[in-house]
Parts: sequence; C-alpha cells; structure tokens
Amino acid sequence: MFKKIIMALATTTLVASPIITAQAQAAPYHGGQQRQEVSRTTVHHKANGRTVVKKQTVVRKDTNHRWAKGQRFDRNRASNYRVVNNYRDYRLSAPPRGYQWVRSGNDAVLIAITSGIIGAVVGSAIR
Repeated sequence: MFKKIIMALATTTLVASPIITAQAQAAPYHGGQQRQEVSRTTVHHKANGRTVVKKQTVVRKDTNHRWAKGQRFDRNRASNYRVVNNYRDYRLSAPPRGYQWVRSGNDAVLIAITSGIIGAVVGSAIR
C-alpha cells in the first residue's frame, strides 16, 4: 500500500514538472531586473525499493541590461565587461579626458572614470 502511494506521488511529480518548469521560466518582471527560475525534480529508484525525490530550484538574474546616458554604470550588472583600449578598431571616437570606453555585451559604453556616469552608448558596436 505504501509503495503504491509513493509510486503515484513520484509519477505525479514527473508529469507535473514540465508544467512547473514552463511556468517558472516565464517569471514576472522584478524592479529593473528580469529573473529566471528553473525547477528540476529528479526521482531515483533504489535497489532496496526506496524512491528518492529531489527538487532543486535555481534562480538566475538576467545580465542583459539596457544602458542609457546619465545612468550610473555598474560593472556587476554588465555582461562581458571589458575596458576597450583599441577604440579605433571599433570605429569609436577618442574618449575625452576622464572618460573611457567599456564593453557591456555587444554595446560600447562611454563612462566617466571617477563617477561612473554614462556619457554615451553605442549599441551593437562590438561583435
């Protein structure tokens, strides 16, 4: 009797997990950052007749961010952050004194070195 209940519970979990995962991937918008939750359930049947069900939920922050002039640049929110020293190779203008070009994803962002304020954003400049 007990084995039947456990097997029914494990079967229900296996059937419901794709539905739960699909709903979790379409997570709502949370104050400026998109979050993605992925749930995974694994069922292991052991030789002694026991069934082990493990549920794991992973929450990931979306690192893609749209930068705009006047915002403060935070390198922790930038994807693929790098300082661009060879700006001429990317057809970017020379940065004014106190500024530097940085890479965030495929965007080139001109930021003030001391304050971190964004002076310009060139979208899809770096490939």
